[in-house]
Amino acid sequence: MSGKDNVVIITGTLHDAGLTVLRQAGVRLQIYEGDAPIPVALLNNWLCDADALIATSAVKVGPSLLSMAPRLRVIAQSAVGYDNIDVAACHRAGVPFCNTPGVLVDATADLAFALILITMRSLGQAMDHVRSGAWFRGEGLPYARDLAGKTLGIVGMGEIGTAVARRALCSGMQIVYHNRRPRLADPLIPADHLSMDDLLARADCVLIMAPLTDATRGGFGVAEFAAMKSGAFFVNAARGAIVQTSALLEAIASGHLAGAALDVCDPEPIAPDHPLLSYPNVVVTPHIGSATEETRARMAELTARNIVRGLAGEPLLTPVLS
Repeated sequence: MSGKDNVVIITGTLHDAGLTVLRQAGVRLQIYEGDAPIPVALLNNWLCDADALIATSAVKVGPSLLSMAPRLRVIAQSAVGYDNIDVAACHRAGVPFCNTPGVLVDATADLAFALILITMRSLGQAMDHVRSGAWFRGEGLPYARDLAGKTLGIVGMGEIGTAVARRALCSGMQIVYHNRRPRLADPLIPADHLSMDDLLARADCVLIMAPLTDATRGGFGVAEFAAMKSGAFFVNAARGAIVQTSALLEAIASGHLAGAALDVCDPEPIAPDHPLLSYPNVVVTPHIGSATEETRARMAELTARNIVRGLAGEPLLTPVLS
């Protein structure tokens, strides 16, 4: 089968770097360019003739979708997380799936550490203070907190969590972390592996970097926030559904937490009138952990190269095996 006979469906935005690789391979592209997720009926229609699929997180890939795509030979997603993909179903259907690990570690770690800095130094409040026409602290701006000497508790110490730890160490923070088992991508980083209870009791700032799984979904709720130190900070740069939003709202509204910063929400996008956004000590960014020009280009290029290799029957560069 020649390249032009291969149909590749792209269900959302892909950086030009990836599109260039696909066009050079001579495949035929069907790209959905709407702002909302691709309509199911349209996707199902396209899948009938699809040889490859580049999915976005809004597309649920499972037995139903796979049954609509008899020609499908490879699926890719330009992301690290893949909680929308039933990998076992893909394997049963003989369709390999790949993601883009590694290439977005530094960009996401930069954003996560920026959120720590923003919330602990009250930078969002400070900028709002200036915009209001005020300037001096005595006009309503509270003192912020030092990072040096504080303890950062990282829930999910994978590659990105480890990269955040490096940045935090440069600011004089102490690092503790929680995984199901002790694991540090960099054994030279001084960090204690703690139980979740011990981490929550000890950390001045808790950062969520864990993947979204059945075990972590909704796992950070009322009990976990209550177990955090009074006056601690909370940052989530992983997946919104790990955190029960109502519980976070309660912890902020009661004053138990000194502040929170989120790059991910549940639901996502968060409504502009959501009560969480009314608190000046809450900062929310629109899921932009990997949203730099260089990183999105690398992600798209890796995604496209995986697709080209999959169509050629060659081993994928970054397959997800389980």
